[in-house]
Amino acid sequence: MTDQLAKPPEGLVADRIRRHAERLLLHHLADEATALAARAEAAQLGYLDFLDQVLEEEVGVREGRRFRNALKLSGLPHHKTLDEFDFAFQPDLAPRRIRDLAALGFVRARSNVALLGPPGVGKTHIAVALAVAACQAGFSIYFTAVDDLVRQLREAETLGRFATKLQTYLKPAVLVLDEVGYLPLSRAEANMLFQLVARRYERGSIVLTSNKAFSEWGAITGDEVLATAILDRLLHHCNVLSINGPSYRLKDRFLTPPEPPMP
Repeated sequence: MTDQLAKPPEGLVADRIRRHAERLLLHHLADEATALAARAEAAQLGYLDFLDQVLEEEVGVREGRRFRNALKLSGLPHHKTLDEFDFAFQPDLAPRRIRDLAALGFVRARSNVALLGPPGVGKTHIAVALAVAACQAGFSIYFTAVDDLVRQLREAETLGRFATKLQTYLKPAVLVLDEVGYLPLSRAEANMLFQLVARRYERGSIVLTSNKAFSEWGAITGDEVLATAILDRLLHHCNVLSINGPSYRLKDRFLTPPEPPMP
């Protein structure tokens, strides 16, 4: 009788675990404590193994939640990975080199990646995939087309908030700058781009896509000296990949036989 009185009922213990877990913000444990204990008993886990399992699942749930939220705030146009990239369609592009980049050594070294080539060859897909991989690894990411970047910075400058808005693009560990060179920049806009690149130099990674060779950046910025200053900082620590294959967007057109001429 004494032993039965000393041992609290199982329901009370479960309730107490749930309350403690909620106070500690261990939400997965709060919801799944009974199920976790049942699984541990069925697997005859030792105390340390059980504790390891509980903490591993809690971390996994939190990381999954962080990853999903970070992707929502990243500005990425989609969340495609390298597994969805058709390397067979771009035979001149070495898959091993791309997968080496996805190991994220360039992020840890705070260096850059430049993906060059004509429209439709998969530059943005690779840039997004690298950003998704970085996000999975716990790095902060942000995506913007250069057009949107300079528009946002111009508007912020008009409101006297340029420095504050610039921080949006300085904070992430990985900043994806898409479509550099699709539209020419005014000198003021090119100077904003220079400030961004200069401030991120050796402090954070840039992954950029461009349909222009670096020799054409003077025409993009309207100022050869400014273009040289941007490229000097951008390319000092940079992995440059040129993709010169066919366009993914046009491949299905080429597979469709032409309609026969009208009689």
